[in-house]
Amino acid sequence: MKTDGNAHEAAPSEPTAPLTKAAVWERLATVMDPEIPVLSLVDLGVIRDVVVEDVRVTVALAPTFSGCPALAVMQRDVAAAVLALGAASVAVDVTVTPPWSSDWITDEGRRKLREFGLAPPRRHGGNAVLTFFDVAPCPRCQSTNTHLTSSFGATLCRAMHVCDDCGEPFESIKAL
Repeated sequence: MKTDGNAHEAAPSEPTAPLTKAAVWERLATVMDPEIPVLSLVDLGVIRDVVVEDVRVTVALAPTFSGCPALAVMQRDVAAAVLALGAASVAVDVTVTPPWSSDWITDEGRRKLREFGLAPPRRHGGNAVLTFFDVAPCPRCQSTNTHLTSSFGATLCRAMHVCDDCGEPFESIKAL
């Protein structure tokens, strides 16, 4: 993993338990996305790899968009969570190769998105057709009788829709 200069150091301390890759992944599953606070970064699929070397940890993070405004917050939160495990240093490396894919959102993450009121993107298996005119099922009533009102939502990765059955407006996460 290539270091991008975002290494974080802690005062020397002994980990409360052996610092393992599994323990780091478990802790990272509690770090929430700053824009969708019901979704962990692991559920979102942006945490791509974890390397543990003694008490030094490197985390690879693939942002949903290369210009994601929440990137610095994600890096800070990831580093803080891993340092709290007893790591002496944490490097949070941003990687854009391969670019993040909405297919990386976990099944649990898709469930949480629906419960939050966001329609999760369809799985495309690497063959995404970015028309944004695909039917987005309503996260409230599950109807597919919906229509797009804007290709742009609150963030670059969202679009706006209205359900023609229940009348509710909703956002969807774009398939990328």
